[in-house]
Amino acid sequence: MKRCFSGDPPIEYGWESYSLRAAEYLRQERAAGVPPLAYLHSFGCQQNVNDGEKLRGMLIQIGYGFTDTPENADLVIFNTCAVRENAEDRVFGNIGQLKKIKERNRNLVIGVCGCMVEQSHISEKIKKSYPYVDLVFGTHALHRFPELLYRELTARERIFDAEQESGAIVEGIPVSREDPYKAYVPVMYGCDNFCSYCIVPYVRGRERSRRPADVITEVKGLVADGYKEIMLLGQNVNSYGKGLEETITFAELLRQVNAVEGDFRIRFMTSHPKDATRELIDAIADCEKVCKHLHLPVQCGSDRILSLMNRHYAKADYLELIRYAKERIPGLALSSDIIVGFPGETYEDFKETLELVKEVDYHLLYTFIYSRREGTKAAAMDDPVPAEEKSRWFQKLLDVQRECSAAHNRRYVGQTLRVLVDSVGKPGDGHLSGRTEQNIIVDFKGDKELIGSFVSVKITGALTWALVGEKI
Repeated sequence: MKRCFSGDPPIEYGWESYSLRAAEYLRQERAAGVPPLAYLHSFGCQQNVNDGEKLRGMLIQIGYGFTDTPENADLVIFNTCAVRENAEDRVFGNIGQLKKIKERNRNLVIGVCGCMVEQSHISEKIKKSYPYVDLVFGTHALHRFPELLYRELTARERIFDAEQESGAIVEGIPVSREDPYKAYVPVMYGCDNFCSYCIVPYVRGRERSRRPADVITEVKGLVADGYKEIMLLGQNVNSYGKGLEETITFAELLRQVNAVEGDFRIRFMTSHPKDATRELIDAIADCEKVCKHLHLPVQCGSDRILSLMNRHYAKADYLELIRYAKERIPGLALSSDIIVGFPGETYEDFKETLELVKEVDYHLLYTFIYSRREGTKAAAMDDPVPAEEKSRWFQKLLDVQRECSAAHNRRYVGQTLRVLVDSVGKPGDGHLSGRTEQNIIVDFKGDKELIGSFVSVKITGALTWALVGEKI
């Protein structure tokens, strides 16, 4: 029995029973002891990665093993992203490469799921132009994946299930995580903001929140299993609490997660500036496990463009919150998202963005040239600035941020920082790599047995995007 949101009565979902049916069917069809193999690839954001981890968990429950190449697979699934055009192009390129594989292996099942297929024109394109794709389902049908797969395996008919539903939150789906030390924990789904450039509300649906007890239970289980970093996820975590019977803010949830016993740290994203409050800043400052890093996407420094983007805040509002955060949280690292070349943006607008970047003095920026998304309001706006001009603006932004990042990193030289080790460096050089709570990469020598643990590293050098140091 799985739960939905908003205090509604429990809803029973069939994914568990269909997992058993699919597993039994495969046992009868396959040679004894030879599991079918799946190739699963997730594109896009952390939420997509977490969806992919749930798909992987359900596949394991059904009885699938995994392969690194589609050529060796019995089942191929592309879990897609719709945020930018190049992500969609990559997906279609990968789907196209499967045609010859399907011709060699008629029993291969090909599935495409995720945000892309929630768009009707994408589903229609797949239906008409890629007839060898067997299974298409959207984010709202994720919990029905075992049912859809069972139907496909037994009926061998094309299945398309990309219709948006009520947005029920299904707890208890098995998760096979990609990282043994860092875990994604969704706290809410969907978005109500409808920024004019963004497709997310149309493909992820409206905002709905998980019950805090369910979030805390998941975090406690992860910490007990040895996870050292918990990333709380939501399209807009600052709207957490919508649809719940109990009154709770995201800042209050942060404090509850912080109270979980164990040696771990907490991150979160994404945080929309219009809903970011001093209460949130105070929680970051007060909670010792919450990383002193705030990702607050500003998107643009021009109030005129922010209005066209439907962002619901002005530059002055954003800067006021940034100033409070810097005062309240010593050592805070700031990062942001910026879109260059939004329809109607002029060079004067862009210069305001450059000025804001210099004033805030970000540690890191995630920068993008505007990507048109069919179905959004911005897609219908005049966009007269040539791509070459936008590229020149983009390069100027990168140059400014490069200087800011390098200057920030130089200030860490001589300090000792706590680093969560997450990977080896270059093969054979004896180096490890990890991140500080400010989300800065640190490279240092050490034994690979340290991966997954916290170590103290004295910083001896600074690069533009990373630090180097010596383990204490």
